[in-house]
Amino acid sequence: MLRKWWEYIKSWFKKASEDAMDPEIEIQMAIDQARKKNQELRNQAANIVAHRTQLESKIEKAADDVGEAREMAKQAILKAEEAKAAGDTAGVAKWTNVAQTQARKLQAAENNLASYKTQYETAIGQAEEAKRAVQANAAKLEELSSRQMELLGALEQAKMQESVNEAVQAMSATLDDELPSLESVEEKIEKRKAQAMAKAEIFEATPEGAEAELREALNESMADAKLEELKAELGMTTTGEAAPAPEGEAKGFEA
Repeated sequence: MLRKWWEYIKSWFKKASEDAMDPEIEIQMAIDQARKKNQELRNQAANIVAHRTQLESKIEKAADDVGEAREMAKQAILKAEEAKAAGDTAGVAKWTNVAQTQARKLQAAENNLASYKTQYETAIGQAEEAKRAVQANAAKLEELSSRQMELLGALEQAKMQESVNEAVQAMSATLDDELPSLESVEEKIEKRKAQAMAKAEIFEATPEGAEAELREALNESMADAKLEELKAELGMTTTGEAAPAPEGEAKGFEA
């Protein structure tokens, strides 16, 4: 159970650290790691190719050793035959020993040559495989570099969009903080209107309000009387029609 919790905690910290990392830094880290692996692969491939080249030199030297041991053995055999023909017993023993020694050297040289040739066949295949791996990894690194440019471009666009979003949010917050809403303005207007009506209602209930109402009524009455007076001077009835002129005035008009 403790191990399970420990794995959970490690996973949580890993995710938290990954979320906190800058994407641009992560992209560069990935490129640097890929380049490092590519260089390591190139070094390994170079070692493999160098091993093949070294085997070529060893094969050449082993072949020379085989040729030399063969020739020396032949010469020793000829010398032993000459000594035998001359009745030189000591010479026969001497050159026979030399021939046997060269024969052993020849056998060893041939074994080395065969071993080197076997290794060389394997080294050829390994070198070709190493070169193909380097080529494939180089192409992959090139693709990763192109991908890096795309990701950096996308990251730059994301940063620009984030800046625009922050600016829009800041503008919205400023408008919300500094400008009153229509609802609040309407509420203030209704409040002032209600207060004005309440003050008028309270004023009418006071003696001063009653006196003002009385004066207003008198003024209206006097205005109505003055209006009737003016109409009478114009000879108009209350309905607005001209009143009939007196009989004497009418006759005088005809004369």
